[in-house]
Amino acid sequence: MQSPTQPPPNPFQNVPPPAALRVVVADDNPVVRAGLTALLSGRADITVVAEAADGKEAYEAAHAHRPDVVLLDVRMPGVDGISALPHLVRIAPVVMLTYSRESEIVQEALRRGAGGYLVHGEFTADQLVTAVRDIREGRAHFTPTAAGALLTQLRQAPGTGQALPEGLGSADTTRGNPTGVGLPHIPSPPTSAENLSQLQPDVAQSSSGWTSGRPTAPDRPRFRLSTREAEIMDLIASGMNNQQIAATCFISEKTVKNHINRIFAKLHSTSRSEAAAKWLGTAPGSGREVG
Repeated sequence: MQSPTQPPPNPFQNVPPPAALRVVVADDNPVVRAGLTALLSGRADITVVAEAADGKEAYEAAHAHRPDVVLLDVRMPGVDGISALPHLVRIAPVVMLTYSRESEIVQEALRRGAGGYLVHGEFTADQLVTAVRDIREGRAHFTPTAAGALLTQLRQAPGTGQALPEGLGSADTTRGNPTGVGLPHIPSPPTSAENLSQLQPDVAQSSSGWTSGRPTAPDRPRFRLSTREAEIMDLIASGMNNQQIAATCFISEKTVKNHINRIFAKLHSTSRSEAAAKWLGTAPGSGREVG
């Protein structure tokens, strides 16, 4: 007879835990691959089963390991990510993880089957982990730049949606309704991309492909920042703190501080706000007017 002080046996104690989510990481930069692998493998429910340096290796790894998710860079030597994408999505959901911000690339990746598009510098480590988990379940994730490109594509493709049910969206706005409450006349929406662009908020785009609602500094080369320093300066300008920058770039906070000290020296700035204003071209004397 079981003692009244002992809890009843757990009928589920022998049920095995769910299998870890299996990921393939494809990026030609070995430092990025190592950082992603370390970050994802540090989660109990995720394991990186293979790494790849180009699209061909990504396809071979996916075919061999049958992962749950593939993280795929865009620009890689040999077979690039966009070329490999339609072959990979037949094996597993794919999320683009890249520095490529061009709207044309975002749209083509989605057209070829990508389940998400994440731009480095626009997400934290926790957000990346959440995206990987959600992609397997069919929930798409997009960072702001990619979401903007998708919205632009939808707005520039009128007439491609399904027709509304009868009686919806067809009110005669030129006459009053039976209750005597009329609607103002609304001009027909523009149909050309040129006209449509006039209705969108001003969006600045630099030669590097960065697209955002911020002004673009035309003279950034004069600051002579390294590639990593420019990346960190972009993150500072976006409002990230040192901890968020460290997680995004897969470096320590001490390394971030060292980069920021060099950035401040090159930009002749003493604060983040001053450096950001010079970087974005909004500081006095930058050559741009700020409304």
